[in-house]
Amino acid sequence: MDDQALFDEMNRLQQEIRLHNYRYHVLDAPLISDYEYDHLLVRLREIEAIHPDWVTADSPTQRVGAPISGKFAKVVHPAPILSLANAFDLEGVRAWYERISRLDDRVESADFVTEPKFDGLTVVLHYRQGKFVQGATRGDGEVGEDVTSNLRTLMSIPLRIPVNPDGPVPPDYIVIRGEVMIFKNDFEELNRRLEEAGEKTYLNPRNTAAGSLRQLDPNITAQRPLTLLTYAIVATDGPVPNKQFEVLQYLRDLGFPVTDHARYCKDFETMLDCSAAALQMRDELPYEVDGVVIKLNDLSLSEDLGIVGKDPRGALALKYPAREVTTSLKDIGVNVGRTGVLTPYAILDPVEVGGVIVKQATLHNFDYIAEKDIRIGDRVLIKRAGDVIPYVIGPVEDLRTGDEKIFTPPEVCPACGQPVERLAGEVAFYCVNAACPAQLVRNLEHYVSRSAMDIVGLGIKIVEQFIEAGLVKDVADLYTLKREDLLALEGFAEKKADNLLDAIDASRQQSLARLVNALGIRGIGEVGAETLTHFYRDLDELKAADYDALQQIEGFGPNIAQAIVDWFERPANLNLLKKLKTAGVWPRVEAASSESTASEGTLSGLSFVVTGTLTTYSRSEVKELIQKNGGKVVGSVSKKTSYLVAGEDAGSKLEKAQQLGTPIIDEAELLVLIRKGIAKE
Repeated sequence: MDDQALFDEMNRLQQEIRLHNYRYHVLDAPLISDYEYDHLLVRLREIEAIHPDWVTADSPTQRVGAPISGKFAKVVHPAPILSLANAFDLEGVRAWYERISRLDDRVESADFVTEPKFDGLTVVLHYRQGKFVQGATRGDGEVGEDVTSNLRTLMSIPLRIPVNPDGPVPPDYIVIRGEVMIFKNDFEELNRRLEEAGEKTYLNPRNTAAGSLRQLDPNITAQRPLTLLTYAIVATDGPVPNKQFEVLQYLRDLGFPVTDHARYCKDFETMLDCSAAALQMRDELPYEVDGVVIKLNDLSLSEDLGIVGKDPRGALALKYPAREVTTSLKDIGVNVGRTGVLTPYAILDPVEVGGVIVKQATLHNFDYIAEKDIRIGDRVLIKRAGDVIPYVIGPVEDLRTGDEKIFTPPEVCPACGQPVERLAGEVAFYCVNAACPAQLVRNLEHYVSRSAMDIVGLGIKIVEQFIEAGLVKDVADLYTLKREDLLALEGFAEKKADNLLDAIDASRQQSLARLVNALGIRGIGEVGAETLTHFYRDLDELKAADYDALQQIEGFGPNIAQAIVDWFERPANLNLLKKLKTAGVWPRVEAASSESTASEGTLSGLSFVVTGTLTTYSRSEVKELIQKNGGKVVGSVSKKTSYLVAGEDAGSKLEKAQQLGTPIIDEAELLVLIRKGIAKE
């Protein structure tokens, strides 16, 4: 690249970085991630290193932040509030160490301190005679904004340094540097409350903290869960420690909040180990961080090394791989899961996030797209943490051009073309086609399972073999398999093939309840299927079931009733039933009625819900025991439920029973109920 092209690139980078400084530091509304900003700055420094004669005093490389907002009074800092040079890997840390070692021999025997690099807003706190008198933002590093009134609302900031008889005596004047932030749990709770109130949620803790602190009305600031952690002494008129690790303890002893995750490192190699370990515990920290700060422990040595540009030589920020970046949303695709749930995903311009090139990211569900107003063509913020699937946080609305397209959820399944359904009160869209190719493996796996048709020897691997070979396109095709079909597959000898065909043939004799469960109608499990057989003698009668009549069955609400009706309305499902009937898989109950056919017994007239992990019996055995003694087993807790039989990890059904005041018993108490009934007779 010739000099003119480099000069033009430098000017473009300076203008772009100034814009991002203004958006980040003044408006608290960044357009790009820190990661992208850092790389713009690195490129600008590279050009200026080639042509140092081009460097001007107003270059972003010579400044710390950005001009302060006109909303607040100006505060001149007692010393420059500098930022740090960055390294992006341990090799960069070694290069920094080698540079400063050449400047001063003492560095080779130096000790270090590593601290989390908080992702918040820097503040400068002034105390006189132990009293908090002023607080300011960093601003441009020389002059900040007076946000004293807002800072007073933070419970973590001592308005007066507490008198500790066993602690240090604070100097008359001391200025402390810290970071205002929102802890992860507090941020999630804040967004939860906003969502419940129907208000717009926030994208990330850092921007929320910055915007909250720079409110003109302190009452608004007071409503946000802001907190503070301190880490440096900017100025003082009295003696204070001259070692960084001692400074942290000194601040703690004075009553200021300090991180528990700073580490003392006796030498350079230990510091590298601490820095690498800090990356591994990133997700364990209660607050967001974007790196680890490495400091020479000896503050006198650090000061003697001086600064270069805006960066003190005695400290460095080792930046973590970015977890949040922006990129373009090219399109929105839709996956069909093995359970029939339709899930949207983002198709992105490839971008590096957390050391991985990301081309797709989850959009959670269709409501999420609407709530966040995410549009095709948007510049969107992407997040990836650890091994978690990348997801879209939301759009950068200020970058919209007007060409973006609002996304409309599909009306038909993209895998099979059948209409999708969404029941009232549910977030998910479903495909209920039993022959949907996207769901075929899951449907077959459920159909042959022990609680359904119980086809012994037909596991998931064989199911996948059948589908891959094109032998099975729905569950009814199992009954058309021939011996020669199986022998042509890898792993099948004559005995194995014969045994499997015998097991498939035997499943024709399974009960109606098992078949209904095996069909995979949403909301219908073992209990629901058994209940339906008390009212409908075969699948022809169930197919003709009326929506209102289904709701009259105990434990069947409007959503389950609608799911049953919808399943039997799908042409593909009706074709499946026709194939099953032709194959002789058509069980019939001879004694169905509008009332339960459970025998009279000691539990007659009582209804039970069974949930959780039981110890003495399996859940199926408990259900059978209840039914043999005249009781009814239903699938969900309602006001009509007589008892909840609960094991370990009972979950939502236990909570519902507690809310309704339903008696809760365990297996032993159930047996007592049965014995008491026998005794009465």
